Amino acid sequence: MRLHTLHLQAFGPFAGTHTIDFDTLSADGLFLLHGDTGAGKSTVFAAICYALYGKPPGDRDLLLRSHHAPEGLLTEVTLDVTLAGRRLRIRRVPAQMRPKRSGPGETQQKPETFLSERTTDTTGQERWEASSKSHQEASAEITDLLGMSRDQFCQVVLLPQNEFTKFLHADAHGRRELLGKLFRTHRFAFVERWLHDHSRSIEKDRETARADVLRLAERIHQAAGADLATEHPAPTPEDPRTLTEPAQTWAQDLLRASHTHHEHTLQAAATAKTHLLEKQTLEAAARDLHQQQAAYTDARRQLDLLQEQQPHQDTLRQRRDQARRAQHAAPQLHAADTAASDHADAQRTEHSARHHLPPQHVDLDADQLETLEHTTRNEAAVLAELIAEEATVRRLTTQLKRIDAERQDFDTQQRTSQDWLDQEPGTRRTLEARREAARHAELEGRRHHDALDGLKTRIEAAELRDTHLAEVAKAEQRLAKTQEIATLAGQEHLDIRRRRTEGMAAELAATLTDGMPCPVCGSCTHPAPAAAQDGQPTRQDEQDAETAHERANAARDAAAAVLHGLREQAAAATGEAGDTSLADLQTQHATLNAALAAALARAADQEAAQEELHALDTEHTHHTEQHRTATAGLSARNADYDTLTLQRAELTTKLTTARGTHPTVAARAAELTRTADHLKQAAQASRTLATAAQTLHHRTEQALLTAKDQGFDTLALAQQALLDDETLRAIEEEITQWRENCAVHTAVLQDPALQQAATQPPADTTAATEARAAADNQHAAATAATDAARTRTQDLATLATDLATAVQRLQPLEQAYSTARHLAELVTGTSTSARVRMQLEAYVLAARLEEVVTAANTRLNIMSEGRYTLSHSDHQAPRGARSGLGLQITDSWTGRPRKTDTLSGGESFFASLSLALGLADVVTHESGGNPLDTLFIDEGFGTLDEDTLHKVLDVLDSLRAHDRTVGVISHVPELRRRIPHRLHVRKNPTGSTLAHLTEAAE
Repeated sequence: MRLHTLHLQAFGPFAGTHTIDFDTLSADGLFLLHGDTGAGKSTVFAAICYALYGKPPGDRDLLLRSHHAPEGLLTEVTLDVTLAGRRLRIRRVPAQMRPKRSGPGETQQKPETFLSERTTDTTGQERWEASSKSHQEASAEITDLLGMSRDQFCQVVLLPQNEFTKFLHADAHGRRELLGKLFRTHRFAFVERWLHDHSRSIEKDRETARADVLRLAERIHQAAGADLATEHPAPTPEDPRTLTEPAQTWAQDLLRASHTHHEHTLQAAATAKTHLLEKQTLEAAARDLHQQQAAYTDARRQLDLLQEQQPHQDTLRQRRDQARRAQHAAPQLHAADTAASDHADAQRTEHSARHHLPPQHVDLDADQLETLEHTTRNEAAVLAELIAEEATVRRLTTQLKRIDAERQDFDTQQRTSQDWLDQEPGTRRTLEARREAARHAELEGRRHHDALDGLKTRIEAAELRDTHLAEVAKAEQRLAKTQEIATLAGQEHLDIRRRRTEGMAAELAATLTDGMPCPVCGSCTHPAPAAAQDGQPTRQDEQDAETAHERANAARDAAAAVLHGLREQAAAATGEAGDTSLADLQTQHATLNAALAAALARAADQEAAQEELHALDTEHTHHTEQHRTATAGLSARNADYDTLTLQRAELTTKLTTARGTHPTVAARAAELTRTADHLKQAAQASRTLATAAQTLHHRTEQALLTAKDQGFDTLALAQQALLDDETLRAIEEEITQWRENCAVHTAVLQDPALQQAATQPPADTTAATEARAAADNQHAAATAATDAARTRTQDLATLATDLATAVQRLQPLEQAYSTARHLAELVTGTSTSARVRMQLEAYVLAARLEEVVTAANTRLNIMSEGRYTLSHSDHQAPRGARSGLGLQITDSWTGRPRKTDTLSGGESFFASLSLALGLADVVTHESGGNPLDTLFIDEGFGTLDEDTLHKVLDVLDSLRAHDRTVGVISHVPELRRRIPHRLHVRKNPTGSTLAHLTEAAE
């Protein structure tokens, strides 16, 4: 890789457009990049990295847009570079806000990438030919040409300040992190993890298979019970060797013993069944004798009870005979009862009808009541003719009320019209004065309206300005808050990582298992594992803290970008609004607006005053006509009122005499009609009662004659003997049932078999049942034992088959786990048989480190004048830790190796510089051999004395012999004298600038 030109525009601290000519700057193969702290020296390399990879160095989100750049100048970077023999021009424009091409405001500029290649056409002319505009295609092509990732590029092209000094003094773990990124050995770590996971997976399967064998063995032991004995021991988890063939032998022995026991139980069950049949026969004979004796005894007792009911049966037969004779006189008895009931109803009706009559009419007979009824109805008819006169009186009263209301309305209209006509001249003069004042106010309002138009535009701009300023203040607060949160999250992440590292022994101890080797020391015994302290962080806690730290950094950068955009918007609004405060502008606007509103309000009264004058003329005509009409109407209504009053007085006198004490004539007529109705009802009830009395006397005499013919002395006796059909049928059924029961029990007592059974001793069914129950229990126990033996034999056979299958599955897993565990321990450095406890990735990195040390010693020998030599060590680490990436330095003056952290500051610098240069050579060769013609070295020269500085510069000069260009970033004044070509970065309030200086130019 060789750099030709770098074009920066509005990038980082550089506000304008700057071009760096690396061809001229690196003419001697060595140039110096110097300037004040914070001027932007490292930004030059960041721009190169951004042009190549589309991202600046590091993991943080660098703000690419310059705060000092004008709004219309886009941020962009263009790099002219030769990669793998191809001349390329890369132009990248990051995402940013830019002014709209038409209209005010800003819009989002999307990121763009332009990749061109320098080619020669058929005429021999060189030209730039576009290759790609896609971010992904351009980045993929550039990465393939470079042969390294962004992290590798930043590590080997820019030798950053203090990074390789840290690498020189770091432990094996620190070196592993850096070398792993550069040489991309994570695939070996993946192999380690895969073998470890594969071992754990097989171990899990093996433990599952072992658990299946033990579970089946436990089930076989439970199924066999304590009564089956075997000479073979049962499988146990303490001895895994018993889980294969010995387990199958033990299970088959138990199965054979179960078969023998089952045959014995079958013989015992057959004997118990024969004994049960004998006892069942004896029990059946005893039950039959007991039933015969009980039947004879029950029949004797039931017949005795029936004989005791003989008097009751005689009474029932007597009631039945009387009821049959009474049924012959039943029609006459029923007719007499009906006549008595009708006579009682007539008495009650006649009493109720006379109760509604006046006291003077209660004792009148039927004829007198009818005569009084006709007289009352005639009087009511005369009063009915006068009811219409009452309606006439009500109609006259209504007309009088209406005429009186009309008289009052005409009187009110007359007075109202006269009052208005008296006030009309003064009102007319007032309206004419209002019309003239409104005409003057209209001219004043036009002047105020013109002034408000200009003031409104300034107020809108001032409101936008204040809004943006308020948002800027809030954005500054949010930025400060997100910065604080990001700082706290970073501290929390570092604290959790530190506490987890301190407690790593306890975390490893938690994974230890008795009998399994320790992943650290390899021992299978763990006498004193470390205990975790309260609150010990886990790996997940550390990952969560790291994630929270990254989110906090992203939130902080987003807040900074928002603040920048808001500041630009506030500046634009301030230029349009001016310096006058919004409150002052609003006060001026309110004053003018109030004056305008007052003028418009007065001017609006002109049309209203004119309309009111027209309305006044119309109302004058109306009130004049109304006064004339009201005067004529009032006279006519007074005459009508007097005539109707005289007619109503005459009718009122006539109706008062007719209604008497009642409120109305209609009420008195209704009262007379009700009285006539009551008289009619009483006369009818009196005649009905006389008819009912005659009927009752006749039917009673007929019923008495019939009852005497049937043998009853009185009607009461005949009615008492009379029964309904249901009662008579029930008596007949009871008599018949008693007679049939006597016959049935007599027949039972005459049965010869029952008579013979009664002569024998009582049957003992209890003893026979107990004997049969004992035999039944014995047979059930024998049958249950047979079923249990058969079930146990079947279960043991099934379980023995399952156990054989589980053992067949376990045996290959035992062999596979032994192989997988050995390989996993070997590649993770925990195998006790390994000579060096080194992981596979560390082993590969150790080989790379040896190459780096070999390349570094070439430069270190020159810088130290042959005194120091770096060497790689893979000795066993202290306390059984993994080894492989040790680094030590040998001092030829003493001949002894020592630790690298014993070097002085200057010695550490040229030793780390040698490592960096050696690492660059190895990484270049590893990435495909593409030469890196340009290197940058960032600081560290200030720790060297003058002689050592010269030696280091001689080494850097030697790089030019290999056609390399070295850029040194430093503040050391001596370098300005030694290096003629320099790039000076100056900072100022309007943005940094670049200047190419030479010794001749100065």
